[in-house]
Amino acid sequence: MSEVLRTTGLKRSFTQGDAVIHVLRGVDLHVGSGEIVALLGPSGSGKSTLLQAVGLLEGGFEGSIRIQGQEAARLDNDGRTKLRRDALGFVYQFHHLLPDFSAIENVELPQLIHGATPVEAIARSRILLEALGLAHRLDHRPSKLSGGEQQRVAVARALANRPALVLADEPTGNLDEATADIVLAEFLRLVRGEGSAALVATHNERLAAKMDRVVRLHDGVLE
Repeated sequence: MSEVLRTTGLKRSFTQGDAVIHVLRGVDLHVGSGEIVALLGPSGSGKSTLLQAVGLLEGGFEGSIRIQGQEAARLDNDGRTKLRRDALGFVYQFHHLLPDFSAIENVELPQLIHGATPVEAIARSRILLEALGLAHRLDHRPSKLSGGEQQRVAVARALANRPALVLADEPTGNLDEATADIVLAEFLRLVRGEGSAALVATHNERLAAKMDRVVRLHDGVLE
């Protein structure tokens, strides 16, 4: 199994007044190609901070982050943006869909930015949304979709550009239990079908058990 992600000695601290808060204290993590890993930990344990680091969304981190063999610390802003665009997909607890665009347009847009033609983007979006049971909701805007449907669109958007790694931060945390089970099952099925790897932050032991491997974040390090 080839390696999609490896972090070594990853650290992140924040200053509040005179106090220094150490959130990540040296995280060593690897995710293999096609592997779905649950990042388990209670609220405030640093899961989101770790995903922000791996997602190259902000600076201020110490240590190594290698994505598909590329060391992020050696890249300038343009290089990190390109790596994030080409290799990563994101799903958040709140869907963050564009409210003035339909479901299919929300999935098309990242593909157009990535260089796909409109015909290619429409075809790819239809395949993903139909696989998630949304064939009858393609032209609906987010305000006309249920919470579960909105999150399905977010999943399709994350996979639109065939990322090597999907980062999901409590992707079902805003849904009721029954809907969360359905959406997670569809998410796992689609990610596996696409051949992507995934790192999924959750505090839910039951959901974490459905993934390939579980790592636990405690006091800023993985157990």
